[in-house]
Amino acid sequence: MNKRNFIASISLALASAFIVTPAAAQDIKARMGHVFAANSTMDQAAQEFAKLVGERTNGKISITVFPANQLGGEQAQARELSRGSLELALLNPGSLAGLNPLLDIHYLPYIANDFKTADAIFYNPKGVLQTTLRETLGKLNIETLGFFELEFRAVTNSDRPVENPTDLKGLKLRVPGSAAIKTFFEDAGTQVVVMPFSELFTALQQKTVDGQDNGASITYESRLFETQKYMTLTNHVYAMGAVASSSRFWSKLSAAEKQILTDTAAEVTKKQIQKNRELNAQFLQKIQDGGIKLIRPSAQSMAAFEKVGQHVWDKLASTYGAERIATLRQEAAAARKQ
Repeated sequence: MNKRNFIASISLALASAFIVTPAAAQDIKARMGHVFAANSTMDQAAQEFAKLVGERTNGKISITVFPANQLGGEQAQARELSRGSLELALLNPGSLAGLNPLLDIHYLPYIANDFKTADAIFYNPKGVLQTTLRETLGKLNIETLGFFELEFRAVTNSDRPVENPTDLKGLKLRVPGSAAIKTFFEDAGTQVVVMPFSELFTALQQKTVDGQDNGASITYESRLFETQKYMTLTNHVYAMGAVASSSRFWSKLSAAEKQILTDTAAEVTKKQIQKNRELNAQFLQKIQDGGIKLIRPSAQSMAAFEKVGQHVWDKLASTYGAERIATLRQEAAAARKQ
């Protein structure tokens, strides 16, 4: 080897020694936002997710959790994920229909009427709900790592007892940005007001709206019950949320790191679902203790609520796709027979 070639080979070797991938060059710091109350089952799941990912990556990935709208409302966080300026979030896809109408398909009324049926339909990775949500979020540059439970939604208000659909007429209710929920309450005769969750407590407190339609855990942990007099367990919608990552953040991770995050998401969401259900009765009792009248509709009234709900499926077939609606009907029918 002549002198020139020798020097060139040494220079190449030295240069190669200092070439590292971006992921290996430094530890990865990520923010994880959500709108749920601090220390709620959702927040606990997020905190555990952050802790376990840190441990399982030997500190390589450090996640800081920001609960209770600290990083903005649901749509704001979703937009930041889409842009890649936020790394991780717990999202309620049903509140993101403004970004894509398909994101609230799982809010169709009375898909499930109990937890067993909900498990069979909502937590089926190959079912139409998860498939639609994953694909739709993916088009927004958002990766779905897993799904967690919100709850069966109820109706609370500060005006009158709601025991059947006719009692809803004239009430001014806040609803999320969901065509399914909005249509359900419009068909029942309410005045619907779409607003971000972050504005809800103040709106209830100031009587801008009479009521809202979250379930026991969110109503209690976000202190919404303090502004209300009545709570009706309509169970009109079963709601689940998504553990989400920006595609930009996701692309920076190795295959092994991605597996750690998806496995950890599956682990913490399974615990969250179980804990959420165990706490449901406690939340209802605490809401009652707070002075709220709890109303459990009769079987006849529930049938009337469901009748209103089924009309929504037909109305929104063009929004969600007739084929998806047909498949969902089949899945729901099969689940109820199990």
